[in-house]
Amino acid sequence: MNRELPDTERANPASTDLDRLSALEMVKLMNREDAGVARAVAEQATAIAEAIDVVAARLAAGGRLVYAGAGTSGRLGVLDAAECPPTFSADPSQVRGIIAGGTRALTVAVEGAEDSALQGGEDLRAIDIGPKDAVVGITASGTTPYVSGALERAREQGAATIALVCNTGSPLAAVADVAIEVVTGPEVLAGSTRLKAGTATKMVLNMLSTGAMVRLGKTYGNLMVDLQATNDKLRTRARRIVAAATGLDDAAAARLLDEAGGEVKTAVVMHALGVPAGQARRRLADAEGRLRQALAATAGPA
Repeated sequence: MNRELPDTERANPASTDLDRLSALEMVKLMNREDAGVARAVAEQATAIAEAIDVVAARLAAGGRLVYAGAGTSGRLGVLDAAECPPTFSADPSQVRGIIAGGTRALTVAVEGAEDSALQGGEDLRAIDIGPKDAVVGITASGTTPYVSGALERAREQGAATIALVCNTGSPLAAVADVAIEVVTGPEVLAGSTRLKAGTATKMVLNMLSTGAMVRLGKTYGNLMVDLQATNDKLRTRARRIVAAATGLDDAAAARLLDEAGGEVKTAVVMHALGVPAGQARRRLADAEGRLRQALAATAGPA
């Protein structure tokens, strides 16, 4: 075994007979290995929380959250970014995912693309990365040149830099403002970091974007009050949220939501303060979109 290899590239002694196992044995083995992922993420709770505060501060100042990665890491970053607009009504430019090889790499492996640090920097230059932004470099090994180049460009331009890696002591972690090192260990299929490392990455990205959006007032308690109701499922969810926040039955919540133009927060303020939609929107604007603060206002002209 090469001791210079990062843990994510080493052979896992628990799976040396992988090709001899039955399907059930493989499932049980992978499940045992996956059980340690949540613990590994938990060990990085302090670093993840620090990263959330950094990202939230940059977003509050009008900056962006940008994920940069290659392969599975890049796809997971793009996925997390794509889910922010419908979940939090975030502007599509507010959370961006940059992947080595571009859009084509989302569906087709473009393996050589990750080897260019220069391209990583160029892709960040192309979106005019700057001091208001936060950039998260995602790479299981912590050594991917594309990601290193992206983070270096971000540092040069004064952006906050966060490394999300699945090994300790990596070059990327060493140069980031915040290093999240989730040690998931050797994979069941040696080197296949779409497995435990990919699962850990998804968990951390969930925390980063959700935590930052909560900090920005995109939720009320644990209710998704800033969602975009763009399909039947989400319209039903919006009605359910209005009902939960106001105590109205489903039919009354639906009527109120219609009056609010489908805007959950507007509907809640209308009901709580007894004001029309336009006035509710102004109160929300005065509260910087934070529903709890808007509800604390007294009824009357806004």
